Amino acid sequence: MSAVTAQRSRRGRAPFAQRVEARAAVIAVIGLGYVGLPLAVAHTKRGFRVIGIDVDDAKVGAISAGRSYIRDVSSADVADAVRTDRFSAFTSYAPLRNADVIFVCVPTPCTRNKEPDTSRIAEAARGIARHLRRGQLIILRSTSYPGTTEELMKPILEENGLKVGRDIFLAFAPERVDPGRTDHTIHTTPVVLGGCDPESTRRAALVLGKVADRVVTVSSPAAAEMAKLLENVFRNVNIALVNQLAMLCDRMGLNVWEIVDAAATKPYGFQPFHPGPGVGGHCIPVDPYYLAWKAREFDFHMDFIELAARVNEEMPYHVAQKALLLVNGQHRGTAARRILILGVTFKRDIEDSRDSPAQKIIQLLESAGARVSYHDPYVPTLAVNGHRYHSTPLTEQTLRSADCVMIVTDHSSVDYAFVVRHARLVFDTRNATRHLPQGREKIVRV
Repeated sequence: MSAVTAQRSRRGRAPFAQRVEARAAVIAVIGLGYVGLPLAVAHTKRGFRVIGIDVDDAKVGAISAGRSYIRDVSSADVADAVRTDRFSAFTSYAPLRNADVIFVCVPTPCTRNKEPDTSRIAEAARGIARHLRRGQLIILRSTSYPGTTEELMKPILEENGLKVGRDIFLAFAPERVDPGRTDHTIHTTPVVLGGCDPESTRRAALVLGKVADRVVTVSSPAAAEMAKLLENVFRNVNIALVNQLAMLCDRMGLNVWEIVDAAATKPYGFQPFHPGPGVGGHCIPVDPYYLAWKAREFDFHMDFIELAARVNEEMPYHVAQKALLLVNGQHRGTAARRILILGVTFKRDIEDSRDSPAQKIIQLLESAGARVSYHDPYVPTLAVNGHRYHSTPLTEQTLRSADCVMIVTDHSSVDYAFVVRHARLVFDTRNATRHLPQGREKIVRV
């Protein structure tokens, strides 16, 4: 079957490009999380009808009720798309029969042994395969190791006899979502794309170009997959460098923040990264292990990258130990040390606490006998190691009753002058108190 013939189904559907240009193509998004929901809503705003698929009943129910559960997507936009029948959500894969384009935006975590867990990609591929028809385009957006699209997804999709590049089309275009950002959006951030064949690349570029201002094509899905890992490993390595420098500066009695700021005055050859209590979120702590795991298949060991990952994983231990030393040094009673954590999300001003360093820090402090509480305006409850914590109000009494207040995530809505004024001791792992003129004698930095 030629590419032109493949554009038409047996029911005489209009050519693919014509349907996309006319906004008659139906878009499906599997996985309605931090990547999938913004992608779905972005397509509804460009005039497409979108089918959302997620295994989480609560997410499907929220969308059906016109509510957003992600800060970057407004409930008004969801409600408008649902009300005008441009957006509907399901827990079943059956509606995929009606889709022309299927985006896969499912999580790709690591196992406990730091190996890739691509089970959700495989599950999505099997769900698609059960309802696959000729002419459909599948675009994987979930971050994974180079080879995932062609080695994992493609064989599953072809099990029923349909062939990629002839009957169906397949590409990889990694997500580049940074929750909470407004300067670089889904529209202004370029999309990297690699198709399994020229026609898959052409079709995917046509679709992605309807939402993104720029589409950058590469030679293959594996090249696009590697590019995504390079982006995140670059950040992980540089964060590890400055985190290790922070630990050295701590021993030497130097202020690492002052040093980074001084180095950043060089107008070329240096990009500032800042230390912290550890890395979190879904990409930075995970992606180095995806790349290192794949490299071993080629008898290649990514020692440099794995070392950087280990340095960043050590930071929660470093800050927990330092917090315990601080409170033990000032504590004269026998009661358990009370430590208040400020911020439990993996970055400021978002509600995402996935793999946040705060979770590990709380676990370590509790295991050492400390009594830990937390305040976070974005996270009402937090489950750590089987125990559920509740955000405590940030009052004078809360601050005064803590032996140490540890700033783990520097949300901009917190009044740090108020915190320093009423706290006995502030352990600032984010340099959130750097501009405060008073209370410096109470502040210790990472």
